[in-house]
Amino acid sequence: MSVGVDLDAVRTFVAAADAGRFQDAALDLSITQQAVSKRIAALERDLGVRLFTRTARGARLTIDGQAFLPHARTLLRSEERAADSVRPGRRALRVDVIGPRLAPVGLLREFHRAHPGTELDVLTHLPDAAAAIAAVRSGAIDAAFRAVAQQLPDGVEAARVIDEPHQLLTGADHELADARSVRPAELAGHRIWMLGNAAGTEWAAYYDELAAAFGLTIDATGPNFGTEALLDMIADSSALTTLVGEQTRLVWPAGHGLRRIAVHDPTPVYPHSLIWRRDNPHPAPRTRHAPHLPRCRTAPPPRPRDMDTDVGGGRGTVSPCRRRRATAPDL
Repeated sequence: MSVGVDLDAVRTFVAAADAGRFQDAALDLSITQQAVSKRIAALERDLGVRLFTRTARGARLTIDGQAFLPHARTLLRSEERAADSVRPGRRALRVDVIGPRLAPVGLLREFHRAHPGTELDVLTHLPDAAAAIAAVRSGAIDAAFRAVAQQLPDGVEAARVIDEPHQLLTGADHELADARSVRPAELAGHRIWMLGNAAGTEWAAYYDELAAAFGLTIDATGPNFGTEALLDMIADSSALTTLVGEQTRLVWPAGHGLRRIAVHDPTPVYPHSLIWRRDNPHPAPRTRHAPHLPRCRTAPPPRPRDMDTDVGGGRGTVSPCRRRRATAPDL
């Protein structure tokens, strides 16, 4: 049969055991000596044993009291850990990213190096920006890195932190493999394979707009067996290519001979934004007070050839954030 115990009574028991006198335990707990006696008596009734023997010098643990003491301490530590798991500033900062290879994870690594005392819980399971924004709004997560094209709900804010240029990834036998850079217009007619472009996601919408802007053929058909399988297919093909972010971390066998080719003139950029709730109680998300958080705002271009095309997020405007790599944000 389970026995329910009052944690205040357990805390009082431990204080009395440590102090050796009910009077001293009462001072430590800022309660009366009578309250200490009542709590200990209630705990003894719940457990069905005597925990203390009164002596001229105070109170001495019985054999049962000695047996119970280490478990009582464990109960109190468990209570503290349970409270810490949800207490702002003590629990982990929960941050959503699309995937562990992408540029925002680099920002999180820099943030963690700058703030090693802040525990991070990096999540990758939310399907799209709408789900991430809803999770931020509900408090299920503290922040998210996403491309934002929709109107944000009240209380949710976003700041552009990375405008990431693209690279064309090809195999060694592709006709563009030896190019130092390519223009978006040169990619028309080439098959650009983007198996991760799930319909309804913000990145699929971005690449649809990119394809429409430059007449590209982006193919998302076929089973998605993961990044390694995609790299294998491109390495073995003279026709397949894909687009990756300039900061996307990719590793492949030396024999693959893959090429990462800059896309310029103009340079399309993927707009990563940090999303947070204005009234988040966790002390770490101080974006609204962060002087070092880069904010890349769109603006009319005085000289379009010198600017980077901002496809998505800015809806066809031009971003002055030319090849800018963000520093670690104050989350």
